[in-house]
Amino acid sequence: MSVPVPRSFRLLEELDRGEKGFGDGTVSYGMEDPDDIHMRNWTGTIIGPANTVHDQRIYSLKIHCDLNYPEQPPKLWFKSRVNMGCVDQRDGRVDPTKFPMLGNWKREYTLEQLLTEIRRDMTTPLNRKAPQPPEGTMF
Repeated sequence: MSVPVPRSFRLLEELDRGEKGFGDGTVSYGMEDPDDIHMRNWTGTIIGPANTVHDQRIYSLKIHCDLNYPEQPPKLWFKSRVNMGCVDQRDGRVDPTKFPMLGNWKREYTLEQLLTEIRRDMTTPLNRKAPQPPEGTMF
């Protein structure tokens, strides 16, 4: 039986990975306020996938890891306007009922995996050709 990693250690591991960079650089994340001892507020960036309407667009996101993270999923909002089926057009929030990874959250999931999955969702038939707001507009 494995012992779950405490929240603060888990978030420190994620922060370390986010600061060092990973993968192909199409998603990244870090702390919004480095003095936040509870490590609740994060920022994320997604570079839109090629061969979609999102190609080369840079999307900014806000991520909130409540004190029950990683047992419960983080809350996620796009700061950059985007037209996707899982994004509430009033405030940019990613709706857990429309985004399976959030709706079926597992403790093992990471912020990196979450951002990567959002980027992958941009390539689905519903989202890859959806008309987008002008680049640079914000929620």
